[in-house]
Amino acid sequence: MINVLFVCLGNICRSPIAEGVFRHLVEKAGLSHQIQCDSAGTSSYHIGSLPDRRMRQVALQNGVELTHKGRKLSGDDFYNFDYIVAMDEANFEDIRNQSYRSSGFYFPEDRLYLYREFDPERADALNVPDPYYEDIAVFDEVYQIVERCGASFLTFIIEKNQLQS
Repeated sequence: MINVLFVCLGNICRSPIAEGVFRHLVEKAGLSHQIQCDSAGTSSYHIGSLPDRRMRQVALQNGVELTHKGRKLSGDDFYNFDYIVAMDEANFEDIRNQSYRSSGFYFPEDRLYLYREFDPERADALNVPDPYYEDIAVFDEVYQIVERCGASFLTFIIEKNQLQS
């Protein structure tokens, strides 16, 4: 089983939608028996909370239901997940630093990624924008970004791990 963890700051907007969309793509590809995913935040602001209502609304409009409850990234995550995917550069650095504090080593670079690295339309953008303080249009934009990234990331995992449905 390949385990993927999506991480943002509060675990109520970007990482839950990345998790939900990726899970949907994995199911459509018939790979649920080989790939699992979860999400977490680098902060403890929203532990136990459902994703932001606007993110849930946008997800539902696109056929994805978000039921994840917010949680904080833990030291065990570095042992339990094969891939950790950060939504932005700040969280990427927080993940690297926490991996070192938790285990004495940095999580391997070939298993830690910025999600926008997989966006075929990213140009120079490396961060999935945080929509929390924005209007609904930014939530829609985030959905489009994570859908593109998810499709490319799934192809990457399939090829790297030689998976077949």
